[in-house]
Formats: sequence, structure tokens, C-alpha cells
Amino acid sequence: MKWFAHDEALARVSLKNPVHFLALGFGSGLAAKAPGTFGTLAAVPVYLLLSQFSLGVYIAVTLLACIGGIYLCGKTSKDMGVHDHGAIVWDEVAGLLITMIAAPAGVLWLLLGFVLFRIFDIFKPWPIRVLDAKVHGGLGIMADDILAGIFSMLSLQAIVWAVG
Repeated sequence: MKWFAHDEALARVSLKNPVHFLALGFGSGLAAKAPGTFGTLAAVPVYLLLSQFSLGVYIAVTLLACIGGIYLCGKTSKDMGVHDHGAIVWDEVAGLLITMIAAPAGVLWLLLGFVLFRIFDIFKPWPIRVLDAKVHGGLGIMADDILAGIFSMLSLQAIVWAVG
């Protein structure tokens, strides 16, 4: 079984480069199968760390992850010579962080947020699909996952409200 992806584009990046390391989700994007899911999994420890801080700090770091992600993903994509290569998963990291804004603590809520985000990210309902198709560069890589994260956050909060 092949555990790590490898192609010509990946040969142009290095995990020793901090921009590439972050854009590739700490290396999780190198998974041969479902790199987006592995990238989202890589966001879980980041979420758990950030959830220890105030909501203001959490939102500020999430915003920084989104804005910085435009550069990280754009630069890595350019270095790879491929727009939105599957190994670039920082957008999934940022998307999960958005999903979990103000989420209740607990494994169940984290699991539900994870699943909701993956559903929106994979199926890309309108207008996520439009952003994915029409916006390019680092902003294009990030935009659809940011919107998927917002949709997931709103869905999660609706469920929290409904069961609360």
C-alpha cells in the first residue's frame, strides 16, 4: 500500500521549507489517499490548542491562518507549478478552525464539526463550487474552504441551538 503521494510537483517542494511545511498541513497533505481529510485531521491538534484560549484569541489566530494561508498556498502552488495540488491542505486546516469557532467543548462536537466540514468541502454546494472554479491563486485555494468552514460553522451552531 502506498502511504505517501509522490509526483513531479511534490519533488519541487520540501518540508524543510516552513512555507511548504505549513501549506502541506505539517506533511499531512502528502497522504496518498484523501489528503484533504488528513489535512483536516492535522487541524485537530491546532484546534485543541487554540480552544484553550479566549474566543477573541481563537478568532484572531483563525483569521491569521486564513489570511496567511492565501500566501502559503499561493507560494507553494507556484513552487509546485500546479494550481491547488491535492497536497496543499492548509485551506483544510483553516476551514476546520472556522468550523469550530465558538463550538462547545467535547469530542462529539469536534467529530460533528469535522464531518460537517468534510461534507461541505467535498461536495462544494453553491456558491462554494463557484468560488472553487472562478477564483485562482492562493485566494482561490483558500476561498472555497473558508466558505465551507463558514457553512459548517453555521450548521454546527444551528445543531447546538437545536439540542440546547
